Amino acid sequence: MVQKKSSVDSEDVLNPRTAAEKITKNKAKDEKDELSEEDQQLVSELEMIVERLKESSVDIHRSAMENLNNIIRSTTSSMTSVPKPLKYLKGHYATLAELYEAWSDERNKKALASILSLLGMAYDKDGKRDCLRYRLLAGYEDGQISEWGHEYARHLAMEIGEEFAAKIEDEDEESAETLLEVAKEVVPFFLKHNADADAVDLLEELGHHELIADYVTKETFERVCLYMISCSPLLAPPSDLGFLETARKIYGKFGKPSQCLPLSIRLGQPELIEEDWESCSTREEKAQLAFIMARQQVYMPQLTEGDDELLACMNNTGLSKNYRDLARELELLDPKAPEDIYKSHLENTSSDVTLDSARHNLASTFVNAFVNAGYGTDKLMTGAVDGNEWIYKNKDMGMLSAAASLGMVNLWDVELGLNDIDKYLYTDDSTIKAGALLAIGMITSGVHDETDSAKALLSDYTTDESSHAIVKLAAISGLGLAYAGTNRQDILDMLVPLISDTDITIDLSSMAALSAGLVCIGSGNSDVSTVILQSMMERVDTELSHKLARFMALGLGLLYVGTQDKYDTILETLKAITHPISKQASILMQVCAYAGTGNVLEVQKMLHLCAEHVNDKEDQLSQAFAVLGVGVISMGESVGSAMSLRTFEHLMHYGEAYVRRTVPLAMGLVCASNPVVGVVDTLSKFSHDNDKGVASSAIFAMGMVGAGTNNARLAQLLRQLATYYQKDADVLFVVRIAQGLLHMGKGTMSINPYHHDRTLLSHTALAGLLVPVVAMISAEKLILTSSHFLLYYLVRAMYPRFLITLDENLESVSASVRVGQAVDAVGQVGRPKTITGFQTHETPVLLGHSERAELATEKYLALTSVLEGFVILKKNPDYVEEKEED
Repeated sequence: MVQKKSSVDSEDVLNPRTAAEKITKNKAKDEKDELSEEDQQLVSELEMIVERLKESSVDIHRSAMENLNNIIRSTTSSMTSVPKPLKYLKGHYATLAELYEAWSDERNKKALASILSLLGMAYDKDGKRDCLRYRLLAGYEDGQISEWGHEYARHLAMEIGEEFAAKIEDEDEESAETLLEVAKEVVPFFLKHNADADAVDLLEELGHHELIADYVTKETFERVCLYMISCSPLLAPPSDLGFLETARKIYGKFGKPSQCLPLSIRLGQPELIEEDWESCSTREEKAQLAFIMARQQVYMPQLTEGDDELLACMNNTGLSKNYRDLARELELLDPKAPEDIYKSHLENTSSDVTLDSARHNLASTFVNAFVNAGYGTDKLMTGAVDGNEWIYKNKDMGMLSAAASLGMVNLWDVELGLNDIDKYLYTDDSTIKAGALLAIGMITSGVHDETDSAKALLSDYTTDESSHAIVKLAAISGLGLAYAGTNRQDILDMLVPLISDTDITIDLSSMAALSAGLVCIGSGNSDVSTVILQSMMERVDTELSHKLARFMALGLGLLYVGTQDKYDTILETLKAITHPISKQASILMQVCAYAGTGNVLEVQKMLHLCAEHVNDKEDQLSQAFAVLGVGVISMGESVGSAMSLRTFEHLMHYGEAYVRRTVPLAMGLVCASNPVVGVVDTLSKFSHDNDKGVASSAIFAMGMVGAGTNNARLAQLLRQLATYYQKDADVLFVVRIAQGLLHMGKGTMSINPYHHDRTLLSHTALAGLLVPVVAMISAEKLILTSSHFLLYYLVRAMYPRFLITLDENLESVSASVRVGQAVDAVGQVGRPKTITGFQTHETPVLLGHSERAELATEKYLALTSVLEGFVILKKNPDYVEEKEED
């Protein structure tokens, strides 16, 4: 008998339904017992009001409604609990709804509908959206939305969004229009109560985000724009660009041209850039825009209307002088020798390994160029008694790279640099002359001079029949480096005939296509793309399999950087080419078109390509481009970058050999000049891989990740690798290159293509990274043999990571700034701190990858919201200096 009872008990315990019912009954009983005297009185009062509402007198209804209103409004409760009147009215909700239907007095009905709308927020059943339904019946004009507070408005906004989606599905446009009118009443309430994100989200759900511009005020517009710009990468087209357009419109409304310009650049519309320029009220504002345009390599000299000072700002003329002034301030002007970087005395190298080989000298040439970039002096070329001596310590194409290193040492200094290079233009040795021509292109990359030196010196060599092929190749590459992003027709007129000429070798045509792609990067120029396609069709398969032919495909891709889906016709035409280069070109076009957008669908397409099993070596190259694509597409967006890095780890485990070789390079692209600890550890692990290709890629990627940072940990890891690979000349060469990259500009430069607080992607900088990375995919054919000069394309990505402040006369002025880790302040109320862990410095200062600067005092006002690069300051008329107490 006892056993039977216990089995029943256990059944009850095990039956969840019975247990739940028991708990509910007990809870209800306990609640009834636990009601305090005050609560009991409130319950009685509410029941009495409901009874009075059931009576027939309209006047009694009115006074009862007022009482109920007052009770609900005067209730205070904690943020997490339901207000008591709402809690105790639950049982009367159905009764009140029936009363509403039965009443005839409109005024009373509206008052009751308002209360039912509030109760509907908590007690709506079966998704009828009672909160919204009764709100529409009660009326929503004249601030009635705000009568029940913020939480009510948020719930109402949610129901408006749901109802709107349902009405659009049913094609009920009239009801959808009514819902938009209700939303227009909710939005001002949100903005007034610091719920900027809710206001933008509501209008976006209704497909009218542009209306937010009508409601923002001087106090709210900054936060609204910041939220919209941050949301843009997470939205599907066309809303992503729509958000940027709306943010730009708001900035324009409040007279902020320096904040409009980056958005106009991102939208890729030159007419908007002109509009921003015209909207500037002062010459100083125009100068600030010119500096931003120079950094982005947006070349529109016609805007300056003959103003030489503004043209100099847009041409970046002062870059070299200011960079060297910064170096002087930081005591970095003394040239460094490659040995200062290698620190061989710290390496445990055995003495029997020959050091003074041509390969070692070639590595030293590159290290010397990267480390002393932009300083105008070095110890091998300009500092030696006879610079020729170093050139002749190299062999064949090594002599080209040695002569070309002068271009990097004299980077951006057109006047003095050309004097150093001039003597090499008259030599009989074609490789040295080719190096000098490439150096001319490098010196003028990123700056424009009045005399158009690069065109004047290089143009003849591209057409001269008697010129050696390597001289032509260097001149073509030099033009691409010098005029990248300028869209100049006169330069294209020199390059286009070389692309289409099938009588010249494929390597010349390919480099001409690459240079043309650089010149009109991101323009979608149909004439150039047609010529490149025509050339691909006319070339035989053996030519298209040439090691440099991939750069013809890359040149085609660069034309469409950032254009998203404007390449469909070209993709169709590519299908007519049977050689695998058509697939390579189509992948590169998609990668470039969506570069930095974080487009998830495009990343998925690339991952599908990475997962395929291919046997043909040419097809493997297209797979490698797809791996790069994952990194390039997701590089601009923090969540996407983190996800791509995780994906790369999977590809390393399960990918084909060619895919594994490319993964480290893709990681290097995602974290260029940003030595994230996890990425450095991963690359360090890959640098000891059994596959030499994977190891080389990982070591080069380590150089990219640490480029220009002088990161001590990376320096130590690379020294260890130099010891580990001391007997493998090829891998040791890559280690030396990585060491040079790490100490680029003696730690003052960055190769990250993102700038302006990591919001703007420099197309030319991205191209500068892609060329050496694409070459490194087949390092054994290109970088490790005769095409190492492709590493010099990195000059297009190199830029000082400084902050230099100028006064209204564009003269350097020192100002106090706080430099700290950037903090994401999107969606935060008030004026939140945008940096943390800051230190106060006097300008000029260096900024790390994730650092941000802000003015430390109110003595000056900056003409741009982002303190980076060249910033013009004007004196604050309201500033009063604090007197020091005695």
